[in-house]
Amino acid sequence: MEKIRKGDQVVVLSGRDKGRRGAVLRVGGGAVLVESVNRVKRHTKANPQANQPGGIIEKEMPLPLAKVALWNPAAKKGDRVGIKTLSDGKKVRFFKSNGEVIDA
Repeated sequence: MEKIRKGDQVVVLSGRDKGRRGAVLRVGGGAVLVESVNRVKRHTKANPQANQPGGIIEKEMPLPLAKVALWNPAAKKGDRVGIKTLSDGKKVRFFKSNGEVIDA
């Protein structure tokens, strides 16, 4: 079970985007793509066969999973996440600071 999933609100812990929040767009390969965080400018060449114009394109790049933490709305900060099994056998994520279950 993954601790951070697509659609979660996360906060960046370090780097030039430290403190910025956003929704997770994609998770995989030990990295996470966060909406409007870690934006870079990419210079692309025109491709007339694919009907693609050239120019400078701004897009998000993935961040390592270790650089983001799940946003805890109760504590209003990034928080560590744990996984526990409920009495009915279902696995759920919970915040380590207050024990609140994330996905019940």
